[in-house]
Amino acid sequence: MTWVVDTSVLIDVLEADPEFGESSAGLLEALLDEGLTVCPVTYAELAPAFEGSRSLQEEFLRGVGVSFSDGWTHQDTHAAFEAWHAHVRRRRSGDGPRRPIADILIGSFARRFQGLVTRNGEDFRTAFPGLEMRDPIAD
Repeated sequence: MTWVVDTSVLIDVLEADPEFGESSAGLLEALLDEGLTVCPVTYAELAPAFEGSRSLQEEFLRGVGVSFSDGWTHQDTHAAFEAWHAHVRRRRSGDGPRRPIADILIGSFARRFQGLVTRNGEDFRTAFPGLEMRDPIAD
């Protein structure tokens, strides 16, 4: 079953990050047979890295074996609604870190798939405790 790839892992590979680039690329290669995809939010988040060129971005994604055609569903919307509500409730009670809505959307999307490939597992764990995650650093 397909894995959702978080934005930071793709940027590691794109920029050949000296600390994370090799491990991120290695994990993506190891998971390639299971399938890799990105959330539409990640697709949008990557735009600045390619100076807004969809063709360059899509060439990169194809080159690393990542699909970008899986769409957002009504199920994703419901999951995001519930996760964002719970997150804001925790924050208002002083029990939660600040998280961008993008993480909630990416995590909500990833629930339909095998899991999430991310270096930021702790950012997703509270909102999505059952979500399987693979970390390029830990694997």
